[in-house]
Amino acid sequence: MAGPGIRKNGKSRTLMTSSPTAAGHESGDPRDSRHPDGAYDRLRAELDTLTTEAFRSDLSEIDRLPTLEIARVMNGEDATVPTAVASQLPRIAAAIDATVERMARGGRLVYTGAGTAGRLGVLDASECPPTFDTDPSQVVGVIAGGPDALVSASEGTEDRPDLAAADLDGLGLGPDDVVVGVSASGRTPYTVGAVEHARRLGALTVGLSCNSGSPLAAAADHGIEVVVGPELITGSSRLKAGTAQKLVLNMISTITMIRLGKTYGNLMVDVRASNEKLRARSRRIVSLATGAGEERIESALAATGGEVKNAILTILGEVDGPTAERLLRESGGRLRAALEAARG
Repeated sequence: MAGPGIRKNGKSRTLMTSSPTAAGHESGDPRDSRHPDGAYDRLRAELDTLTTEAFRSDLSEIDRLPTLEIARVMNGEDATVPTAVASQLPRIAAAIDATVERMARGGRLVYTGAGTAGRLGVLDASECPPTFDTDPSQVVGVIAGGPDALVSASEGTEDRPDLAAADLDGLGLGPDDVVVGVSASGRTPYTVGAVEHARRLGALTVGLSCNSGSPLAAAADHGIEVVVGPELITGSSRLKAGTAQKLVLNMISTITMIRLGKTYGNLMVDVRASNEKLRARSRRIVSLATGAGEERIESALAATGGEVKNAILTILGEVDGPTAERLLRESGGRLRAALEAARG
């Protein structure tokens, strides 16, 4: 039985699947029949040029250090990541503005990648419904290898651009959709293939890499290259590269939702109160936004079916529940605009 976040019965949610054995292919040694003579050597030479694969000779005896010293070294490495992200802020902002334009027309945000990068995309997508009350099909994570790849490696699938095309075809992409390909190396065939295929289908494309001059950035409408340098453990791009990718994905989803009116200031007014913690948070958000007392807040939430944004509007705009719902609908869900309309 398919679990939460899995594409089922033709309805995409936060996870797509790709078969590592489709069309008779199987994952395995990179020197197998899929790699013609010389291809393996060319791949090795290519990897030797990537900063994410570079060897740090100064860390060659890190295993001999005390645990606290290793932790200090690792913490120092991690501290360099935000600076690397900062260097790409203009490119990140441009990609976000283009994403907002399309999502405002009803488009979707689709993350795609393999391994750690794919898992980070699925993670960010899965957090949007509870945080911003988005439909599960509005922000989607597509990972090479499907559900199993979330909990175990599915390395062979990352070499299959044809699987990426098949996964994206299942979404029925159009010109209002945005596909963000994520790959630390910037050369992963699955991810580059996904971006190239999405672009052919007319979707807006973003390529997020951690190496400069990457094929992924070159293939995308918006290339973002956050160069974090060699990893503490050689080639383990789940470390600094993964941290950088998470920071950028946080920006893409969060700022996009702010621009779409999913917040009121820095308050999570579209939160979905699905458990006791979130119900308590909902009351607190209404309190912070309005300064009203507990009794007024409870009354407003009851009158609006627990909808935080509507409850705030009934208090600050001094309107009833149905009027609040209408004003928000007419303002495209933007609370500030609805408040202005309520106040005349």
